[in-house]
Amino acid sequence: MAADRLHVEVVYALPEKQRLIALDVPAGTTMLEAARESGIAEHFEGLDLERAAMGVFGKAEPAPAQRVLMDGERVEIYRPLKIDPKAARKARAQRAGKD
Repeated sequence: MAADRLHVEVVYALPEKQRLIALDVPAGTTMLEAARESGIAEHFEGLDLERAAMGVFGKAEPAPAQRVLMDGERVEIYRPLKIDPKAARKARAQRAGKD
């Protein structure tokens, strides 16, 4: 791979459908730019890359439009949470206490 090109992956998953797209991008490409260039939004109705939370290898990135990628990184596009994790833990604890 030429030093001016990076090999990256972009991934998004729903419970019933997942997509991983590998692509080569110019050095200096941001997470958001790679996600756009991958065309992944075309595979998922309603996926708004401009508003979607993103991360790299499980670590959330607060500013995907500014975060420049390094060779070999995987851009993960996260779905919105349906329930607050704290509320989910509390509900599980309450259910467990009733047994």
